[in-house]
Amino acid sequence: MNGSGRADLTRDGAVATIRFSGGPGGCMDEAMEAALLEAVKAVEEDYALRACILAGADPGVFIRHYDVATLHARAAAMRARGMTFSEARPVRESPIHEAMRRMEEGRVVWLAALNGTAMGGGFELALACDLRIVAPGPYRFGLPEINLGLLPGAGGTIRLPRLAGEAKALEMTLLGRTLSPEELAAAGLAILAEDAGAEARTLARRLAGKPPRALAHIKRLVRGLPEDRPGTERALFCDLMVSDDAFRLMGEWAQGRRGIEDEPG
Repeated sequence: MNGSGRADLTRDGAVATIRFSGGPGGCMDEAMEAALLEAVKAVEEDYALRACILAGADPGVFIRHYDVATLHARAAAMRARGMTFSEARPVRESPIHEAMRRMEEGRVVWLAALNGTAMGGGFELALACDLRIVAPGPYRFGLPEINLGLLPGAGGTIRLPRLAGEAKALEMTLLGRTLSPEELAAAGLAILAEDAGAEARTLARRLAGKPPRALAHIKRLVRGLPEDRPGTERALFCDLMVSDDAFRLMGEWAQGRRGIEDEPG
């Protein structure tokens, strides 16, 4: 596997953290991409984990973007083979695509601690997370691939309009416009916090204390994964009603021992 990038997984109780480092200029390379997929698989297979934080290990960088030199080399190899592509023949998933799909479809809640710049594939990875926390600073966020004659190829054209709206997504992707941390938060794409890592850890621990079955069901519905969302929502609501966690917590409310805004204990 080409590259020196890493994605190191650590665990702290029910919360995991994956830190990225070592890519060229803070970019994702093939080694980081493969390591990310293995780390995501490990998190999903560990049922003691409820939340996972993604963060950059290098100062001022989450993941800058995918290494363009690697993409250029791939393009040269494809052109040499005379390869052509069309919508009639889908391209198979790469490790980054599989990792993001697993994050979206799985039971774990994913948080991006944006402690630095994230553009292109790095921003697409943040968009695949359930929550994003961003720190103020001289950082840029967005999908400027059009400036290289490309489009966002790891879900950006799908996830950005869903999260920010079609108009904002078109403005960002057609113009290649990137946002500051404050602009990112104003667009509703992230929570602004002085220390993104610390806030992400606080939220992850809070999430880890929520009933896990309810977390998974809510995430699936909000993500829009079921085709019949209203019918599925009704079924999953009733499924939770008869679950041990909900039955206990509703009983405590009925007994006057808790309010609906109290954290589950």
